[in-house]
Amino acid sequence: MLKQIAPDLWHMEAGLQVAGIPLTARMTVVRFQDGRVWIHSPVRFGPEVRAQIAGLGEVAWIVAPNRAHHMFMGKCKGAFPDARLYGAPGLARKRWDLADLHPLGDAAEPEWAADLDQVLVRGIPLVNETVWFHKASATLIATDLLQCWCGQLDWRAAAYARLTGVRGHLDIPRTVRLATRDRAAASASLQAVLRWPFTRVITAHNAIVEQDAHAAVERALARFSH
Repeated sequence: MLKQIAPDLWHMEAGLQVAGIPLTARMTVVRFQDGRVWIHSPVRFGPEVRAQIAGLGEVAWIVAPNRAHHMFMGKCKGAFPDARLYGAPGLARKRWDLADLHPLGDAAEPEWAADLDQVLVRGIPLVNETVWFHKASATLIATDLLQCWCGQLDWRAAAYARLTGVRGHLDIPRTVRLATRDRAAASASLQAVLRWPFTRVITAHNAIVEQDAHAAVERALARFSH
């Protein structure tokens, strides 16, 4: 079921396996000031969660924030057929079945600019991740760019988290660092992220960071300035 994080902000984690590694992914749900609902990185959910989301308001947007987090876009669209789909640049070539997929850009869409700010992180074309700032809750919403794998984990997941440098603390995974093609472009994008006054970080894998969140992101993103 959805769990509330702050007013007008919810999340849900769901388990899945990637390359034999059991892990969790997080869906984030935001209700805007006008009552409409925005779904970020949908996961698999059943009728109870669908009813829960529908009870929050009209689902107007479903977002695939990078080129990896799109697996359940079609199912989510089936649950909320009137929602408009947005996805990372280049994702439409991969998901030709999502005929009405609109590409995310550098600026927030006018319909959600009052509630969200966004930055498309340049220089990492394999990922093409957009990072978000929910203004009302002072929350940074990331997907794969920032990760923090905490708590009790299956040994395979724990080993993978240690290998990629995100076990027990917030950081940019080594997989993302290795995929970076233009460090200067990435650094410029991320400087815009650091200007946001966020006090919380939601990641897709697996922690929500609320203690010294801005400082933790500054430390992580400094990797691109070296």
